[in-house]
Amino acid sequence: MADQTFREWLVTDTPTSRRHAKLSALYQGWLTFRSNTMAMVGLGILLLLIVVAVAAPILSPHDPFVQDLGNRLAPLGSEGHLLGTDSLGRDILSRLIYGARITLYIVALVALIAPIAGLLVGTVSGYAGGWVDIVLMRITDIFLAFPRLVLALAFVAALGAGIENAVLAISLTAWPPYARIARAETLTIRSSDYIAAIRLQGAGAFRIITRHIWPLCISSLIVRVTLDMAGIILAAAGLGFLGLGAQPPSPEWGAMISEGRRFILDHWWVATMPGLAIFTVSLAFNLLGDGLRDVLDPKAGE
Repeated sequence: MADQTFREWLVTDTPTSRRHAKLSALYQGWLTFRSNTMAMVGLGILLLLIVVAVAAPILSPHDPFVQDLGNRLAPLGSEGHLLGTDSLGRDILSRLIYGARITLYIVALVALIAPIAGLLVGTVSGYAGGWVDIVLMRITDIFLAFPRLVLALAFVAALGAGIENAVLAISLTAWPPYARIARAETLTIRSSDYIAAIRLQGAGAFRIITRHIWPLCISSLIVRVTLDMAGIILAAAGLGFLGLGAQPPSPEWGAMISEGRRFILDHWWVATMPGLAIFTVSLAFNLLGDGLRDVLDPKAGE
């Protein structure tokens, strides 16, 4: 009975306070998201990925770095190796489990760096206008003119191989779309009546941007970030495949594919298993992004 009362309190159309309104909006959004079966599947896969990454030492059946040359390229299910072994006799399943940590590390850092940089550039450009807008948007256009992976390769070549440099390179190539979105939102918001009222009250540009424009841009950026995660994972895997991302013996999925491509005809599982891992996680982010778009940007689905 108490649960039913609490639910009715959450779904009411007449909230009694600002906190009540926020909780009600969150609950309504969760109900909309939960009704999307594929989005829930994507969320479930990503939660499973997080659990696997956190519990990697417990779930991993073998040490991902230990080599057993006498048992190299063992097939699936042989001698305790559920997904077989690679060319150095290392357990593929264990390396996939530990590779989940690298994937989440890359995703988390890029998701923190690129959207924040894009939000800052886009809102300043849209609100300031004039020559500031022209300069910032032309810089954005220059970054957008290059394919993301090609530009990331150029940055990594300049910075040096390594996972941190790969993250920085991907972030430097990923921020322009967020800047475009933030600028478009800002151009719409800055001419609204309530922004004019806030300006008349004496609020400065910094306060208007950070307290009133940024919050209204967040939902669009969240949707774009989630949908972009698949591309970010593929870019990281591409750098790893070319030997410019995580360095051996790190169990990065792209590097695992690169190692296994030599045996793709006779020992297909060496490259196929990390490829399936990348495919599954990328699909999960796309499904989650579609669900979040229905919640945060319902007009997009009309």
